[in-house]
Amino acid sequence: MRVIAGTHRGRRLYGPRKLVLRPTSDRVREALFSILGNRLTNCRFLDLYAGTGAVGIEAVSRGAAHVTFVESNRDVLKLLRQNLELCHIGEEIAVVGRTIQQFLDDPDQWNGPYDIVFADPPYAEASKLSSLFAEPRADDWFAVDSWLVIEHAAKTTFPMSLGCTKFLRRYRYGDTVLSLYFRPPAVQA
Repeated sequence: MRVIAGTHRGRRLYGPRKLVLRPTSDRVREALFSILGNRLTNCRFLDLYAGTGAVGIEAVSRGAAHVTFVESNRDVLKLLRQNLELCHIGEEIAVVGRTIQQFLDDPDQWNGPYDIVFADPPYAEASKLSSLFAEPRADDWFAVDSWLVIEHAAKTTFPMSLGCTKFLRRYRYGDTVLSLYFRPPAVQA
């Protein structure tokens, strides 16, 4: 596992050893950041189910102003922190060691609103995202004209809207799918 582009390009990251993780593959990560393109420059990025931190680290490497990593597993958090230390990333990030629901319930830990929200839950738990984003507080994670990207198994489907976001497009890479949603501008009265 390595950082693909940007200031940390080529940096090898620590991967899961004996940990039950499914890191985003280099191929899917490269596709994700191609989709996000220039939206990354100076953005605020939320990495839910952060795992090794590879996606958020790639975001920092490509110009994100701030990344908040949310991960609840203690062993995985150690791995995430090792990768951040390896890349000498500190000022432009926040690491939250809580479940996604605990993070949602504690707005004091948010560093948003975010321009990009990325969620890569364990595939077996992906269906829980619909109820998570249906909670009104989750709308406060999203800046105007922000994007939500969900990485999930190809067999999993999501509704046409999740909370304040609307479905835009689905990208398939073998058994992995990136579902892209956007927050439309507020309707003026």
